[in-house]
Amino acid sequence: MNKLNMESNNIINDNIEYIREKFPNVVVETNNGFEVDFNLLKQELSNIIVDENKEKYQLTWPGKKEAILNANTPTKNTLRPIREKSVDFDNTENIYIEGDNLEALKILQESYLNKIKCIYIDPPYNTGKDFVYKDNYHVTSPEELISSGQVDDYGKKLVTNYSTDGKYHSNWLSMMYSRIKLARNLLTEDGVIFISIDDNEYFNLKRICDEIFGENNLLEVFHIQVRYGNKSLNEKDSFQKLIEYALVYSKNKAKFIPNKPVEDYDVTKFNLNIKELREPDKKLKINGRDVEVFLPSSYEITKVSDEETNLLEYFKETWVTGSIYSGTGHGKVYQQVVEPRDTEDGYGVLYKIYGLGEDGLGYRYMTGPKQQNANKGKMYNKIPLEKKELLQKGVYKKEKPIVNFYDYSPDFGNIRHEGGIGFNSGKKPIKMLKQFLSIIKENDYTVLDFFSGSASTAHAVMQLNAEDNGNRKYIMIQIPENCENNVDMVREGFGTICDIGEERIRRTVKKIKEETKADIDYGFRVYKIDSSNMKDVYYKPGEINQEQLKMFETNIKDDRNSEDLLIQVILDLGLTLDLKIEEKNILNNKVFFVDENLLIACFDENININIVEEICNKKPRKVVFKDSAFKRDEEKINLSEKFKKLSPETEISIL
Repeated sequence: MNKLNMESNNIINDNIEYIREKFPNVVVETNNGFEVDFNLLKQELSNIIVDENKEKYQLTWPGKKEAILNANTPTKNTLRPIREKSVDFDNTENIYIEGDNLEALKILQESYLNKIKCIYIDPPYNTGKDFVYKDNYHVTSPEELISSGQVDDYGKKLVTNYSTDGKYHSNWLSMMYSRIKLARNLLTEDGVIFISIDDNEYFNLKRICDEIFGENNLLEVFHIQVRYGNKSLNEKDSFQKLIEYALVYSKNKAKFIPNKPVEDYDVTKFNLNIKELREPDKKLKINGRDVEVFLPSSYEITKVSDEETNLLEYFKETWVTGSIYSGTGHGKVYQQVVEPRDTEDGYGVLYKIYGLGEDGLGYRYMTGPKQQNANKGKMYNKIPLEKKELLQKGVYKKEKPIVNFYDYSPDFGNIRHEGGIGFNSGKKPIKMLKQFLSIIKENDYTVLDFFSGSASTAHAVMQLNAEDNGNRKYIMIQIPENCENNVDMVREGFGTICDIGEERIRRTVKKIKEETKADIDYGFRVYKIDSSNMKDVYYKPGEINQEQLKMFETNIKDDRNSEDLLIQVILDLGLTLDLKIEEKNILNNKVFFVDENLLIACFDENININIVEEICNKKPRKVVFKDSAFKRDEEKINLSEKFKKLSPETEISIL
């Protein structure tokens, strides 16, 4: 029977254990537990004597070490469901989280480790008056609501980052570093992240992404035109900024295969019939191969008639090669420039070339049929054999490179009314976000945006799903920033940015339903970050004296309900937040079924022991009960024995 930890995964301990497996001699025992002797580790990873004073190429700033520490420090905070704000809570797989995104990323570490296929973020651009998050986790228990991401010491979590501040760049870098570091953990091996940025922090952002992802995993930098030149600008301005950027990184570039655009490519022009009129004029060896050389008078070339052309049958019989390459021939050299030749791509079936070197012939040669009697002379250039099934009526779907420049100026200029959604709080064009999402080949994956703003990413996910019948899911994270300075938003009745994003999703749902009638997931579950459901005695029982124990007859806070506990248990067990939840009444006990029998939980104080048999019949993988439901240790033992007998594979936990 397991005791649940009820706090986020301790990344530091995991990293130390990993290093200990590889280099046991560099992990030492101290009063604080196991620690890494970094001087020894550096020496283990170097083939020369390590000199700590040696200069090195790196990006550093005041607060970088604290940013790393903040990212690695676990949290006891949790998520609490808000059903009244949600849509179709029990069935939807979409998630909206209210709270500080650093805390949220920590909470999601275990449940979504290596599970997010795509991340898009549009962080503050650091223009000299933007906000940055105030990250401070060295606080005491009475300040839990502050550290949970609701407010800072002054009632706000965000602080203005003025360009006159001596730590102007450092504040922004510290904020971004810890969050991107945690975000990388969530990506699948072939996952990809898109980050919008302008030139104020472009180079610094690229440097920290190079460090976190590895510069070899940079896929591309997209250049986004966001506005046209404005003739009315003050003539004191020397330059107009029209371009922003989107950095694109993969967790493992070698495993990410992009969804490249395609175009129809007519291959019938390469359908030729080469008739040899007499024996070859010369026979020689080139690169160890026997080669027959035909002069122009020795052959004639004609196009195969439509009646003779049956592409699929042709490819069953004929071995087709790529371009004309030196040293790869299977037997024939034709000394002539012949038609057709695709000048755009530089492909041709036959053409005169430059010197080959040792053989001195002065022409390249093409490979011939692999089978001796296979339609001698018929050739299609640049069409791989494995794609023969794609050939229909002489048309081949040819992949094109993904361009790195997009002009979305009109979409930025008319952004307030895009899609009929009347919000203008830093929105990004849906057209642009759909373009990014479409670079991923699949249409069934999870998209994370932890600077959600007005929830443009959620809008793009639903719109794209409606268009291609996809099953993309989204996780939006947004701090409940106050809207008091935005008169328009206050007038429309919005108190926070979260209110705006959630209402924007609702209006988007209504619009997409009306316009497309698509059968997609239109719901979303709203959660808020809050302090742990557990009292201090749960985490620090040794610090509670006998008199204080009377205050802790239960280790669960008084204002928390069974559904609050269920969500924290789901996270503690590493399950995802999108699993279907059903509530059933069994023998007057409230029992939760998560993803049918993946998890069954009952948090009642008084359990009818007969429900155990009912639960065992479902053969659950995991079950959870409250510790306080068992008055004596014998009851726990009896529970464990029943499960061993009736459902031995079930993992039992208590909280």
